[in-house]
Amino acid sequence: MATQSPRPVIDLPTEPRGSTSAGSQLLMLGRRIRHARTERGLTLDELGRLAGSTASQLSLVENGRREPRLSLLQALAAALGTTTTDLLDESPPSRRAALEIELDRAQGTAAYAALGLPHVRPARNLSTEALEALVGLHLELARRDDAAIATPQEARRATTALRLWLTERNNHLPEIEEVAEDLVRRAGYTTGALTHSAVAQMAADLGFSLLHVDDLPHSTRTVTDLANRRIYLPPASIPGGHGLRSLALQAIAHRVLGHSTPRSYADFLRQRVEITYFAAACLMPRTAAVAHLSAAKRRKELAVEDFRDAFGVTHEAAAQRLTNLLTEHLDIRLHFLRVGDDGTLFKGYANDAVRFPADGTGAIEGQVVCRQWAARSAFTRRNRATEYFQYTDTPEGTYWCSTQTGSTSAGGFSITVGVPFGAAKWFRGRDTSTRRESRCPDPTCCRQPDPGLAARWAPHAWPSAAVHAHVLSPLPTGSFPGVEDAEVYAFLDRHAGGHGEA
Repeated sequence: MATQSPRPVIDLPTEPRGSTSAGSQLLMLGRRIRHARTERGLTLDELGRLAGSTASQLSLVENGRREPRLSLLQALAAALGTTTTDLLDESPPSRRAALEIELDRAQGTAAYAALGLPHVRPARNLSTEALEALVGLHLELARRDDAAIATPQEARRATTALRLWLTERNNHLPEIEEVAEDLVRRAGYTTGALTHSAVAQMAADLGFSLLHVDDLPHSTRTVTDLANRRIYLPPASIPGGHGLRSLALQAIAHRVLGHSTPRSYADFLRQRVEITYFAAACLMPRTAAVAHLSAAKRRKELAVEDFRDAFGVTHEAAAQRLTNLLTEHLDIRLHFLRVGDDGTLFKGYANDAVRFPADGTGAIEGQVVCRQWAARSAFTRRNRATEYFQYTDTPEGTYWCSTQTGSTSAGGFSITVGVPFGAAKWFRGRDTSTRRESRCPDPTCCRQPDPGLAARWAPHAWPSAAVHAHVLSPLPTGSFPGVEDAEVYAFLDRHAGGHGEA
């Protein structure tokens, strides 16, 4: 076992929360004055005589309750043998000072006031160990409060904010594109599908080895052992499971993109988007992908299935990758949907003005799409082996869509890529004669029942509604939401096998 360098009992925030407020700045100033005074062995009375002030006034200044005039601040700096710039530095002068400031901040919150507990003064006779314990308890209480408010509504708001942020950028993240392109080139990629051996080489270039195991913790997709530089993946063949290349690339992405432990659900969500983007940018590298798509556009033969087959990825991965590239490189605006066979929208992206159904927070996940959209009408045909093409007239304009259906153990789903009418000329399937009209969100489009049937059956019908599991499930909490730490640590201990460091 390698020895670890000493570390504090608890990790304080990189800067005290609320440190930009005037109160926090005064408290920091006071702590720096106190630190300089005690370092020089001066009492409050002695410093007061040197600076032309009183001990009571200086006590108020040191406790952040009074702002000193500039003349007093200059006199204090001179008496303490330092500068006003040093006294006004916003960083704590010592670990203990940082603990004292964090304790004062925590005891000043409304949550602590609601407890009706007395305030603890961080006096000199209060040991640093006691301060560590008190601050640690406050930070844990704050963490639990944050976890408690991580409701499904908060998650939907975070998801919506991230989706809008990506839409503003046309779902294109050039920094990640550059990193992915560089790594695949160094691994020997030239064209076509990225091989498993190339992915293994990418991991090796970063000092990691890929290992397949059949006992991964049920709450994880992969586990990375940073001490022994190993990435553990599931066995090579899992029916209906995630592609192993994508899983390995997502694990690699955390290291390449410099991710640290997420501090919030929104941070966790952003990291998931970034690692998924990185994996797609490696599996369908920008240069090769844009060359393929540009050639197809010139032939007016753009097709999701061709793009999918050219890079050996899933239909969904290919469709989502189009949202990264078509607008930025081919000047084509578009939308993407993954919809369940019951009409539930699971994923959606649009920069072409198509209107997705949304709730009061602006979230689209879990909403029901119009029955007339290609994403749903594709389920009504008998032959689902090929893509389904359809024009749809909507209040926002006419759109052409290509939809492919599939199924999992959880039920059927459809993947749709659509573009405004004017851009349909670049795609295979533009000559379809299938056309439908959607008036949604007008309820008379597909929400309201036929008046005759309603009159006949309303008094007699008593349906029992099915509830989506995600509606009632609490949001996962902890550093990595949904991951059970005990399982992960036990797994790593089994596989370390006494080799390497931990």
